Amino acid sequence: MNICFLMYPWEEIDPENDTSLALLHECVRRNHGVALCTPANLTIRNSVTNAFCTVINRMDKVPASLKAFYKKATIREEMLPLAGFDVIFMRANPPLDPLMLNFLDSVKDDVFIMNSLQGLREANNKLYTAAFGDSHSNIIPATHVSKNKTYLIRQIRESKSDKMILKPLNGFGGSGVILIEKSAMSSINSLLDFYISNADGTSNYVILQEYIEGADKGDIRILLLNGEPIGAMRRIPGSDDHRSNVSAGGSVAKHVLTKQEKALCRQIGPKLVKDGLFFVGIDVIGGKLVEVNVMSPGGITYMNKTYKTKIQARVIDFVESKVMDKLKAFDRRSRLRKEVEDA
Repeated sequence: MNICFLMYPWEEIDPENDTSLALLHECVRRNHGVALCTPANLTIRNSVTNAFCTVINRMDKVPASLKAFYKKATIREEMLPLAGFDVIFMRANPPLDPLMLNFLDSVKDDVFIMNSLQGLREANNKLYTAAFGDSHSNIIPATHVSKNKTYLIRQIRESKSDKMILKPLNGFGGSGVILIEKSAMSSINSLLDFYISNADGTSNYVILQEYIEGADKGDIRILLLNGEPIGAMRRIPGSDDHRSNVSAGGSVAKHVLTKQEKALCRQIGPKLVKDGLFFVGIDVIGGKLVEVNVMSPGGITYMNKTYKTKIQARVIDFVESKVMDKLKAFDRRSRLRKEVEDA
């Protein structure tokens, strides 16, 4: 099997804690052909979509640890046609580049793409969680999305809680997420100006969300594969930051899914699969869905260390099964076409 990871550059990989590296390592360990490229390295040559790829050379003996693998792996640069791969595995960081998807549209019928292009288009930003909500906010916290500062200030004033969460629509890794309080209303006006207004006169959408009690103790990151939870961890904020993202200084701990969290996964899983979103990370606080990460969900390395497991093996098992299904369908179609032609 040949697989291309569409992600950040090789030199930006964290050799100890990178989920993408864990997936790359598992593929190399299974002797698959592995390459990676960035969205900026997509190109068209003679009307064929190609990519300037970083190809990982095959290894006689693959080191067991990610750090040793990253250190000993050798790479080369090649321009390769994307339709020649069996799999394109999306691992690019948000925000989503729509031009990248336009390039991939030309190969989506030839290659299994994880996750699907249509699913990525629908779910690449934080608005996707609204698809799971209802008027009673049983699944998601009460959420407001707007560029209208007057409206947002009114929602803050009318909120039953003294606290709310403010964040940019296209942020990731906890970037720009802040806790606001009614007692500091004099500062909120300037904060909204900062988040909404750009120097060039354009404006940004922001999200204002109900503060969930217990959020100060962290959140739960759950990884779902084909709509089913395959791993979970509690992310605990650092002493100087309300955000629980590990990239923002948080730490992790073991977590056993509660009945409410299992029910949440059962409720949203079928829609994720229907949308072609097979590998997803969700963030949950108090049993409510806060975010859905469909581009580069992380946490595998931390969960592996915490539970002494190898979640990446299950992910690549699934990818291999999807490729095999695609090949079997092609073979069957070819046989049937030949029967008709020979008749």
